[in-house]
Amino acid sequence: LFCYSSQGRMMDNRFATALVIACVLSLISTIYMAASIGTDFWYEYHTLSPVENITENGKSIWEEFVSEEADEKTYTDALFRCNGTVGLWRRCITVPKNSHWYSPPENDMTTNCISFSLSDQFMEKYIEPGNHNSGTDLNRTYLWRLQFLLPFVSLGLMCFGALIGLCACACRSLYPAIATGVLHFLAGLCTLGLVGCYVAGIELLHKKLPLPDDVRGEFGWSFCLACVSAPLQFMAAALFIWAARTNRKEFTLLKAYRVA
Repeated sequence: LFCYSSQGRMMDNRFATALVIACVLSLISTIYMAASIGTDFWYEYHTLSPVENITENGKSIWEEFVSEEADEKTYTDALFRCNGTVGLWRRCITVPKNSHWYSPPENDMTTNCISFSLSDQFMEKYIEPGNHNSGTDLNRTYLWRLQFLLPFVSLGLMCFGALIGLCACACRSLYPAIATGVLHFLAGLCTLGLVGCYVAGIELLHKKLPLPDDVRGEFGWSFCLACVSAPLQFMAAALFIWAARTNRKEFTLLKAYRVA
């Protein structure tokens, strides 16, 4: 609000208001994006099976789920059976707190999670999940890798745009806000690409491993945060670019009028 243009005059109130709104939108979208990356509710599975069925096999399911040899089919089946949730970095299932063979069935459940390693993020996906001899499914492989990389690119672009905005404020010039707007626009494209890649990846996975009849799947609130973040980034980009270009244009016209 206290920045001045390079021509030494204070910014018009319209431009100052536009910049404030753009900064607020940018901050909210950054918070939403960071929250979506760090949470585990991108996709949720809800099983209608009785709790007793999960209790009987809870320990064996968990051991298979956390095993280093667990492949995509193994942990996906566990997600189906145990009300699992999947994030960009972790997968979680709900199992009994006490699953020893000598313990009676119980309804006291707990959610346990395991992180995807970096090698998991770049691991090849197979045409038949769990069958390493079926060949590489290139579509799912690259969709998975993109959904891991794009959110970090998006956050990086917004942070770099914020640095340019601070430098513009220090230099008392509004014109570099165009670069901030362009970077936010590119960040919005990355976020939109992330959402598209994730949806496509889930749909392709479910074609390979259809949901059981007693299991329902749905996108979670972490996914919704990413969906909301994209339009906020585009709106912030539009305001940054509009304020910078219109302010520059009005100054040019004013300068031409004074010369005349």
